[in-house]
Amino acid sequence: MRIAIVTGASSGLGREFVKQISEREHLDEIWAVARRRERLEALAREVKTPVRPVVMDLTDTSSFPELTALMAEKQPDVRLLVNAAGMGKLGNYAEVTEADSNALIDLNCRGAVDMTLRVLPYMQKGARILQICSVAAFMPLPGMNLYAASKAFLLSYTRALRWELFGRGIRVTAVCPYWIKNTEFVPRASANADRSAVRHLPFAGTVQTVVRRSMRDSRLGAAVSTPGLASFGLRVFGKVVPHGLGMAFWNVLRKI
Repeated sequence: MRIAIVTGASSGLGREFVKQISEREHLDEIWAVARRRERLEALAREVKTPVRPVVMDLTDTSSFPELTALMAEKQPDVRLLVNAAGMGKLGNYAEVTEADSNALIDLNCRGAVDMTLRVLPYMQKGARILQICSVAAFMPLPGMNLYAASKAFLLSYTRALRWELFGRGIRVTAVCPYWIKNTEFVPRASANADRSAVRHLPFAGTVQTVVRRSMRDSRLGAAVSTPGLASFGLRVFGKVVPHGLGMAFWNVLRKI
């Protein structure tokens, strides 16, 4: 059974990945992973490829044995893994609670690694992994320090994993999009933060464009996908501008 596994599938990028994978890939099933069963069931009714809802909380390690058992039972051939689950928090160190900080690290870092490690035994030559990082991975960002750090971790992990899996013929791509306007990310990330944390999101993209371009880059075997001019420009900016100067520039820009 040829399948794709998409985490964070109940909304935003994850939901759009399920829709576009259904349209573009020839698979027997898509396993959609998220906490909200009703949204996964609604998504299953919208796409042509059969969707298997996998209800689990990636921040809870006790959720994983059920997935492990399901994979052992079905023995799927996983052709595509998309780790799109993630969260962010806007605000400085004093505005983000300890509980939110721990949840962010658990989901963005440990959750992505745990899912990858459990799925890899079921992947063969020609399979692909997309890890959803962010342009925030390219430079430390005051006002969203933990989020940027977590995405820098995931970018580094993904790039090293790509080398480790080269011999198995499994392609790994780190997807680093810019702001995306039609998701739940910003309203949730802004909760409990001073409104000045990030005032405006200029040149924000859409989930449709980001998913389409990142899927293209994955098929082409790109190590890093920057799906848009803004994300590509910030990738270059992060390479050529000293981080101290870049943080000063960001600290002004985010409050305009």
